Amino acid sequence: MSVRALRGQELAERLEVALPESVERWDEDAVWVRPAHVAEAAQFLHDDPALDFQFLNSMSAVDFIEYFQVVYHLTSLRQQHTGVVKARVHGREAPSLPSVYQVWRGADFQEREVWDLMGVRFEGHPNLKRILLWEGFAGHPLRKDYL
Repeated sequence: MSVRALRGQELAERLEVALPESVERWDEDAVWVRPAHVAEAAQFLHDDPALDFQFLNSMSAVDFIEYFQVVYHLTSLRQQHTGVVKARVHGREAPSLPSVYQVWRGADFQEREVWDLMGVRFEGHPNLKRILLWEGFAGHPLRKDYL
């Protein structure tokens, strides 16, 4: 049995029905969720039986200078499909998103890594502290403006 990648449009359509105003945009490969709706979108993607995204494969962030993009790669082992969800976070001083730790416990270390290296704060995370660098390290070294 092969694993099928769900298109961004498929994910966007399901999210828009369940959570109106949650989708910012979509393309062939991914759906962009508005930052304020990340946690509730994650819960829906996890709980909806047709989607059944029980597994957070990975989570990363990209610094585009004008904004940070946080990327979630999801898998449903039962439904044999994958999906990609993205969120854009504007601002360099205190960028933040709601935590998805309550949905996927595997987000624990991944959110801490993104916080540590990129400086994106995850509101509601139970233990958001550095994971790779020591407490007191100045800055976030994977930012494009880090010196």
